[in-house]
Amino acid sequence: MPIVERDGTWWIAGQRFCYALRRDEEGQLRHLHFGSLLTDADVLGRAAKFTGPFMGNLGLEYPAWGGLYFEEPCLKLSFADGSRGALLEYSSHRIWEEEGVSWLEITLRDPAYPLLVRLAYGLHEGYDLLERYAEVVNESGEPVQLEEVLSAAWHLPPGGGYTLVHLAGRWGAETQVIEEPVTPGKKVLESRRGHTSHFANPWYAITRGKPLEESCEVWFGAVAWSGNWKLAVEADTTGRVQVSGGINDFDFAWRLGPGESFRTPSFFGGFTSGGLGDASRVLHRFERERVLPREFASQPRPVLYNSWEATGFDINEENQSRLAEIAASLGVELFVVDDGWFGARDSDRAGLGDWTPSPKKFPQGLGPLIQRVKDLGMAFGLWVEPEMVNPDSDLYRAHPDWVYHFPKRPRTESRNQLVLNLARPEVEEHITSVLDKLLSEYDIDFIKWDMNRPFSEPGWPDAPPERQREVWVRHVQAVYRILRTLRERHPRVAFESCSGGGGRVDLGIMALTDQVWTSDNTDAYDRLWIQEGYSMAYCARTMMCWVTDSPSHFSNRAVPLRFRFHCAMMGGLGIGGNLLKWSEPELEEARRLVARYKEIRHIVQFGDQYRLSSPRKGDVTAVQYVSPERGESVCFVLRPVHRLMDPMPRVRLLGLDPDATYQVEPLGVKLRGDVLMAHGLELPLWGDWASELLWLRRG
Repeated sequence: MPIVERDGTWWIAGQRFCYALRRDEEGQLRHLHFGSLLTDADVLGRAAKFTGPFMGNLGLEYPAWGGLYFEEPCLKLSFADGSRGALLEYSSHRIWEEEGVSWLEITLRDPAYPLLVRLAYGLHEGYDLLERYAEVVNESGEPVQLEEVLSAAWHLPPGGGYTLVHLAGRWGAETQVIEEPVTPGKKVLESRRGHTSHFANPWYAITRGKPLEESCEVWFGAVAWSGNWKLAVEADTTGRVQVSGGINDFDFAWRLGPGESFRTPSFFGGFTSGGLGDASRVLHRFERERVLPREFASQPRPVLYNSWEATGFDINEENQSRLAEIAASLGVELFVVDDGWFGARDSDRAGLGDWTPSPKKFPQGLGPLIQRVKDLGMAFGLWVEPEMVNPDSDLYRAHPDWVYHFPKRPRTESRNQLVLNLARPEVEEHITSVLDKLLSEYDIDFIKWDMNRPFSEPGWPDAPPERQREVWVRHVQAVYRILRTLRERHPRVAFESCSGGGGRVDLGIMALTDQVWTSDNTDAYDRLWIQEGYSMAYCARTMMCWVTDSPSHFSNRAVPLRFRFHCAMMGGLGIGGNLLKWSEPELEEARRLVARYKEIRHIVQFGDQYRLSSPRKGDVTAVQYVSPERGESVCFVLRPVHRLMDPMPRVRLLGLDPDATYQVEPLGVKLRGDVLMAHGLELPLWGDWASELLWLRRG
């Protein structure tokens, strides 16, 4: 069994790593090891308690604030008598297996108060990921105020030379890869915006030494939460490094009533000596096979067309039908009508919250357009933004108290909209009912769920003061419940997570949606950087990539259609350009490339990904995907700029069967896997915006 307990010490052994902890003489739980595989004797040899003047209580497995603990706590609370802080001592444990997961649960109790904390460790066998979360239970007759309750703290082996890799960005430039040394002090990655955010992402990796793709030690993790989150990377001058993470404690409090419990989101972690690439592949396979909803897990994501960039708010049944006809002729499988179809939605100033078809634009409702799309052989999708409302809407006029606000303060608008207070049960019920009615009335196959602004004035004046700061968590829980309910009632409807582009990308939302809108920025060159960062944590199957018009309305950069397609074919392919203005040669080239994507998408969406060459480290981007049985592979090689006398790029492939012979299209050569991995292929990429798609098949 992968989890073993002996004399108050627990070992959790995966294929790549070992995790160990123990109960000390005082009953406190202390961390022993997380990293490379060690024997029992090796782990016990590391069990000496570190002490030193003014150092405090180090190495606690789930540190609670109090006593001589001065680092980032996982738990901080106040009891009804005014006492602050908790003392957590071992009470019991249990080990069991359930649905391919080996679980260890350790219960800690406060010796002075009827409070317990259950720490859960779940080893996902076959994936080499450790899932951790905490549950706080109030067994007293009085309330307890939670002020910080993180999911877990991860301790790295003592030593220097660590490098932190994380994702930063902004709107239109999400998931940019950042590498920086871990130095004494605290580095906080977080969102305080109410959603996951464009500016940071709840994923991290720490390497020993320089970050390398295929050959360095990597400790990595991701928090499954779609609201305010925090990762605190803390190092001291002795070489100790701790990573704590979970729900952000900023402006957070939770009143835990008598007999109530609070469960944190899961914090997944792993270790590999196979570099950042192997860490990514571990997460990718886990996401595909264990995180994403099961309804469509075995099916490739369809090629979609979205009409937003073609028609904006100026949509009607006629122009959408014309676009649908052209899209179908290209081989598109899913036609999506974006913003502008509902209420008085002629601009972003009105209509949000009124989720009924505009009688001016669709006099007979959506039925005729949906039928036309179906007759063309495509599925039908629709854009919604359920968490938002315009002040100029029927919903807001009827319920102005349904938005977050503070008394005597102005209600700050962003994009002319306000955020609905989903912490209110009646608001959650209204959104569930409206969307359920929409999906029941119309033959809709796909919903794009958007969220185009962060929170402001996160107040709930009708709630008791001690409940006010719960809105950050209750909002996310409500979003999860709504999505879960809609999926249960409409199991054939797929969902996409969007938040002004990539503002809501995390393992929490992925458990309830089938794909993610990576960024509003569809410029092919910018997307090379965005998509590389996205791939650090998240699989290509979820990463939606569109081919849009050139020059790009974001950058005014003109890029050939072939390059744009090759960039977009590295994830879930979509088209978002104004097809009414594409020339016949462009449409014909698009048909060929859509057809080719359908031939190779099973490799892209279900295969192992290798980042062969980074846009951050040269002028060539090369990304390879290998099918699970290694019988097929595709490799995208893109070179935006060619300088005079620069050599042609040579791409050395990875992950192939060394003993197999592969037919390489379009080069028309046959080579063994070991040759392709040792020597690679030189590609004639002449001129600017040159790109190639290599398709390798065994035999």
